[in-house]
Formats: sequence, C-alpha cells, structure tokens
Amino acid sequence: MPAPVETSQPSLWEAKNLVRAVEAAGVALWSWNVDTDALTMDKQAHDLWGLDQGSSVNFEDLSDHIHPADRDRVRAAFTATRAILGPYEIDFRIMVGDELRWVSARGKGDDEGIVERVMFGVFLDVTGRKQAEEGRELLAGEMSHRVKNLLAIAAGLTAITSRSTSTVNDMARELTQRLTALGRAHDLVRPLPGQTTAAAALLGDLLSVLLAPYDDMGAFNGRIRVSVPRMVVGENATTTLALIVHELATNSLKYGALSSSTGLVDVSCSARDEAVTVVWTERGGPPVEKSTAPAGYGTKLVERSIASALRGSIHYDWMEDGLIVTLKVDPDRLAA
Repeated sequence: MPAPVETSQPSLWEAKNLVRAVEAAGVALWSWNVDTDALTMDKQAHDLWGLDQGSSVNFEDLSDHIHPADRDRVRAAFTATRAILGPYEIDFRIMVGDELRWVSARGKGDDEGIVERVMFGVFLDVTGRKQAEEGRELLAGEMSHRVKNLLAIAAGLTAITSRSTSTVNDMARELTQRLTALGRAHDLVRPLPGQTTAAAALLGDLLSVLLAPYDDMGAFNGRIRVSVPRMVVGENATTTLALIVHELATNSLKYGALSSSTGLVDVSCSARDEAVTVVWTERGGPPVEKSTAPAGYGTKLVERSIASALRGSIHYDWMEDGLIVTLKVDPDRLAA
C-alpha cells in the first residue's frame, strides 16, 4: 500500500508574512462575482479608491470614481476581460476627492482561475509611474519644439548671412558668430531658484554674455557698458533678444562706435507698467548717416522679431555723433 502523500500547508505565521509582503508591495486585492457584479476588496483597495472599509461595492460604485474621460473605456474593457486570453492590464484614472490617481487593474481573462463564478485580480497605484511618463513626454515634446525652432532660426540666419556677405569666409565667420550668440543665450536659460519655475535668464547676465565675444575680438576694452535693473527674461524672449543684440553689436563693429578706438556703447533699461524700454546708445564713433538704401535682411529680421515675438517696436535715432536705438517690448512677452 503506497504511503500517503504529504501536503505542505502554509503555517499561520507564513500566511501573515505573505499578507505583509502584499501590503508592502502596495498590491490591492479584489474579487468579482461575474453573476451579481459584486466586488470584494481588501482594506488597501478600499483606501486606494477612497471608500469606507466594509462597504458593499459593485462596478457601478467604482465607476463613479473613474475619471469621466476614462469611464466608458474602462467599462467596455472590464466587461471584455472574460473573453481575453491570458493576463490583462488596464490603466485608468480615478478621482479621490480633488486628487487624481492612476490605477492599474490586473487579472486573467477567459475565466482562467474562476472559482464558483468569482474572478480575482489586483489594483496597483501607478500614479508615480504615470507622472514620470508624462514628465518624459513633456520633456520630449519641449525638446522637439526647441530643436525645430533652432533649426528654423539657423536656416533663416544662413539665408540672411549669405545675402549680406560677399565671400565664403565672411559668410562662415558671420554665421558662426550669430549661431554662437544663440548658443550663449540658450546656456543662460534655466530656472531661477526662488523666483520662477519657468526657464529664464537675467537681463543683465544675458546682455553681458552676448556682448563678451566682441572683447575677445579685441574690438574694445571696457567700452561697452551695461546698466539694467534685475529683470527676468523668459525662454522665448531670450532667443529674440540674442538675435537683436548680436545684430546691433555686429553693425556697430562694422560701421559704428565699435569700429573706432574711441567709440562707446551704453545699454540701459527702464521698466514701466505698459512697456519695458531698452536703449542702445553709441557715441564716439565715425560720423553716421541714415542710409537711404532699402533695409537689409538683418534689420528686417530684428523688426519682425520685435513685433511678433515681443509685441513691441524699435526706433533708430541717427545723429552725427552716434546712434540711439530704442526698443519697447511688452513686459509679459519679455518674461515669456
């Protein structure tokens, strides 16, 4: 007579440890009677859904907590789970008071493991994972947006530079300077601790960094003076200001105050409720006259950028001893 087969039953201590492991993993347990539509859930599941412990629950009770945008999808998917072969997983949003949570419902389809018309599964709180995924998607979208913008700007600068220079070397030099100015501006775009959560730069830092390359060229030694209040410049405005400042500095180096050993450039700023005014003043350079020729592509780019991106204006005041350029921009656009 064969010896009886011994069966190993988990001890009470082991069973309690398994419960502790489930709780530590954040796994909420549920069972669903496919005939009565009644749901039985453990304490962790009740807490996840914001329901009182011990209350009777059916799918309609849970449905009231599902985000309206996901409700129909979840109803259809939950009903269809019995026809799904193998494991299934459904992610959806629920509202617990004013708090939004992401829940993942998991189980087995095709009535696998069903016992006396009761199916089993788990709920997992996947809010952290979903928020991380949304953050990555937002970052990817932002990076794509920035890259497209920079490529468009680079293409425009290439076209403008090719029309305003006569040799390949001149074009390569000017285009490199323009793109380098853009790069320096974007290096400054970062959150300012304690001030803003948006990408931003300080106006004084932006101007100083953009104008520093002209010192490297030996064009001046302390002849550019920047005096502006502490003011935040947003990411979008940074790119526009970088183009404008570089265009003004380049023209000054070619024809204005920076082309002379005695020339000076002052950049100042004042802020009013209705506008922020930036004044670029050149003195001590060669005599200047307002050109009667059609505006160059660089000038057109500056005027178009001021009007569209900063919702402002630019005014040139040509005088015998120098040039004053006055920029007026919308404060909201400057911070954007």
